[in-house]
Amino acid sequence: MIRVLLVDDQPLLRSGFRALLDLEDDIEVVGEAGDGMEGLALVKEHLPDIALIDIQMPVVDGIETTRRIAADPALAGVHVVILTNYGLDEYVFHALRAGAAGFLVKDIVPEDFLHAVRVAARGDALLAPSITRKLINRYVTQPLTTGIGTGLEELTNREREAVVLVAQGLSNDQIADRMVISPLTAKTHVNRAMTKLRARDRAQLVVLAYESGLVTPGGS
Repeated sequence: MIRVLLVDDQPLLRSGFRALLDLEDDIEVVGEAGDGMEGLALVKEHLPDIALIDIQMPVVDGIETTRRIAADPALAGVHVVILTNYGLDEYVFHALRAGAAGFLVKDIVPEDFLHAVRVAARGDALLAPSITRKLINRYVTQPLTTGIGTGLEELTNREREAVVLVAQGLSNDQIADRMVISPLTAKTHVNRAMTKLRARDRAQLVVLAYESGLVTPGGS
């Protein structure tokens, strides 16, 4: 059962998402909140698999809520998915840097929304390759200093190769095909790289790969 928490200051929107989720046998909505402070309290109380969080809210916004969740070791199993009206805007990039696993535009079609919730619950990549490319372009033009050089030195050659492919937007199955290994081995390489680089999820792994110089635009 995938446990979901909805955090959005628009009751009508929360109701719409809840109505969709409640129809699914493998998904349970464990709570709703109208602002980030209330949402953070409910995250700590219910420990959901997925926290769907609006990026712009009163009291505490989605970025700060995400940052607090990511900073709390007790909430390591909570995957934050940001909800936004505007797609790839400045707020989304800040949220990904704060620790969000991915994001959804609020006008997403129901089938894609439900698929995204299940993908995020598995811990797989939530960003489609087209979105990843836009994300990469933005981070390349506005790089950050992350101080993860020592982590890069700990990667094996195969782990480095896997990180490069993640940064290209490939899934574990696609990485396995490219590296001629099993999907389980591909997932192991990715997970070990995430641990060594202290990346919370695949979205952050993409960011770290580009900010560290392991991957560059148009090459590796």
